[in-house]
Amino acid sequence: MPGTSGRLRVPLLFAALGVIWGVPYLMIKVAVGELEPSTLVFARTVVAAAVMLPLALSRNAIRPVLRRWRPVLLYTAVEIVVPWILLARAEVHLSSSLTGLLLAGVPVVGVVIALVLRTGEQLTARAGTGIALGLVGVALLVGFDVGAFGGGDPAQLLAVAELGGVVVCYAIGPVVMVRALPDLPASGVIAVSLVVAALATAVPGVLQAPDAWPSAPVVLSVLGLGLLCTALAFHLLFLLVAEVGAVRATLITYLNPAVAVVAGVLVLDERLTWATVVGFGLVVGGSVLASRRRPVTETVPEPVAQCP
Repeated sequence: MPGTSGRLRVPLLFAALGVIWGVPYLMIKVAVGELEPSTLVFARTVVAAAVMLPLALSRNAIRPVLRRWRPVLLYTAVEIVVPWILLARAEVHLSSSLTGLLLAGVPVVGVVIALVLRTGEQLTARAGTGIALGLVGVALLVGFDVGAFGGGDPAQLLAVAELGGVVVCYAIGPVVMVRALPDLPASGVIAVSLVVAALATAVPGVLQAPDAWPSAPVVLSVLGLGLLCTALAFHLLFLLVAEVGAVRATLITYLNPAVAVVAGVLVLDERLTWATVVGFGLVVGGSVLASRRRPVTETVPEPVAQCP
């Protein structure tokens, strides 16, 4: 957005990222209709790595990352391989809008992890209220939209548990980045992680690939996930962080769920219930309260964020 005026640049970046990271759930829902989760993750990482790797190489950002290969492997596991597989598995049984809403609780879990690890985070009244509101919101979504209060479909309940694993992974990923990889270029970490993830899912991804070429909507979904929701999204995130800093850039987390709900309802004709609306408000409101900080000096040189 080189020609955009400074006054419009930040709102446009926020809006673009909000949409781009709000629609992956819709694309995943379309793709898992014909692809196994391992095949989807393999294809997505190959597409994204094909864009991100040359970019990182042009910035000489690969070599320093390879020297720290052990924490990079851990970061790849908790930020890409495990959560993306679980996310795809969960969306076989859950709507894309509900998935996006449940993952909005990542900041709440992040605060809990910070408390457990004693990173200096203190359980203030505001944070405690936020955690409580987030949990009530999740309970509403799972209880009414999934039907857990009435027994529920075992497959859907298992999918909710898988999303719980995704939330925990996404909350741990930034901790690994900040503690073990803070001085490395984020573009290099992302590029190497995508290549490693592609290699890790190559065998099951190829073996479980369908015999026939997928339909056009599925192919477009895979390309969209790799090119738009991963490669372009991280590029826009770098631009946004350069404008507002890494801390303020995390506010994008609260816009994505709303986009996921709107996209699911409008494109896939998913249900919009009262529990969805109230649960959304509680989860996002709780996340805002739980993760809100006092103004601090920005120390993170490049963005630390999870890509859904």
